[in-house]
Amino acid sequence: MKAYEVREAIGLDGVVLNRERAEPKPGHRQIVVRMRAAALNYRDQGVTKGVYGYTKFPLIPLSDGAGEVASVGPGVTQFKPGDRVASTFFVNWTGGRIPPDASRNSLGGMVDGVLAEYALLAETGAINIPDHLSFEEAAALPCAALTAWNAVIETGRIKAGETVGILGTGGVACFALAFAKMHGAGVYMTSSSDDKLARVKALGADVTINYRTIPEWDQEILKRTGGAGLDHIVEVGGANTLEKSMSAVRSGGSIYVIGALGGAGSINPRMINRKAIRLQGIHVGSRDMFAAMNKAVALHGLKPVIDRVFGFDDAKEAYAHQQSGQHFGKIVIAI
Repeated sequence: MKAYEVREAIGLDGVVLNRERAEPKPGHRQIVVRMRAAALNYRDQGVTKGVYGYTKFPLIPLSDGAGEVASVGPGVTQFKPGDRVASTFFVNWTGGRIPPDASRNSLGGMVDGVLAEYALLAETGAINIPDHLSFEEAAALPCAALTAWNAVIETGRIKAGETVGILGTGGVACFALAFAKMHGAGVYMTSSSDDKLARVKALGADVTINYRTIPEWDQEILKRTGGAGLDHIVEVGGANTLEKSMSAVRSGGSIYVIGALGGAGSINPRMINRKAIRLQGIHVGSRDMFAAMNKAVALHGLKPVIDRVFGFDDAKEAYAHQQSGQHFGKIVIAI
């Protein structure tokens, strides 16, 4: 089969298309999926650079994909050939608390991922996808959608009438917007692009702020909320934006720390205490959360926001497009 491999931690130059890799065979409680689409996450750029110390090369990259079951191994009871499925980010987190070794059992990080014609998955590492979604759309769900669902719904327990701040307009942000509006919340979103802000406005965002033209966007949020601040903030910027998020959240509010797109920096914890802020790390989610999310996606007919679909032979161009930061929503690779 054809499969991409990250062979060296040197960025895109280390990503190579292997046209003669052996097709996987399912073992006990394993399935082989004929992959039809895969989606990129910011984490996948880090894998190519070796920023995660647990990665061993060569590695098939990407955690997020969808396709149909090609074959099943002994003991498999949940799937049969032809079933439409998506991969799960973690191999071993099916429910309950996150296992201590979850990161070492994540697709495209330590375990071979899905940027290949066929992927070998544990039976617990796949899940049926909603009927109304194409493979390209379903491929957007495993990491970005589930991360947003975990933050806003599973952990945030958002209620109608509450307010949510969302930083950026990438995959997680667009899903967080959809889930927040699905549950009747007011949504504030930030971006450096007026065009992207216009697009999230069309998707239901209530208030949009360009942080390039309004650098003190936290003060703008306080002004818009009469000084109260927001109930929840989905924080993807990291240390460089976290203090502004702490300023913009209400006393007793919650900030869901998802990424560090803005880079590293130092944090003064004084405001956390003074405002009784809850800081909660969000690391994707469990298979049980995925199942709950899929029910909501199916019930509401939710369609992921897809920026662009690249061909399989153009996968490295998809990586480069993500690096440019020009995308809006998810970047998908058809297989």
